[in-house]
Amino acid sequence: MIYMALAALMYVCGFVFLYGVVRIAVRHGIEDVDLRRERAAQSPERDRLRERSLVPDDAFLAGS
Repeated sequence: MIYMALAALMYVCGFVFLYGVVRIAVRHGIEDVDLRRERAAQSPERDRLRERSLVPDDAFLAGS
C-alpha cells in the first residue's frame, strides 16, 4: 500500500514539475517574441537615423 501512495505522490509531483517547466519555457518564449517585436519596430527608426547621419558626409550621393 505504501508503494501505491509513493507512486501516486511521485506521479503528481512529476506533473507539477512538468507544469512548472512548461510554464517557464512559455514565459521565456513570449519574452523573446516581445523583444524581437520591439527590435523589429525600432529597426526602421535606426535605419533612418543612420541614413540621416550619412547624408552630411556624402551629400553628393543624396542629390543635394
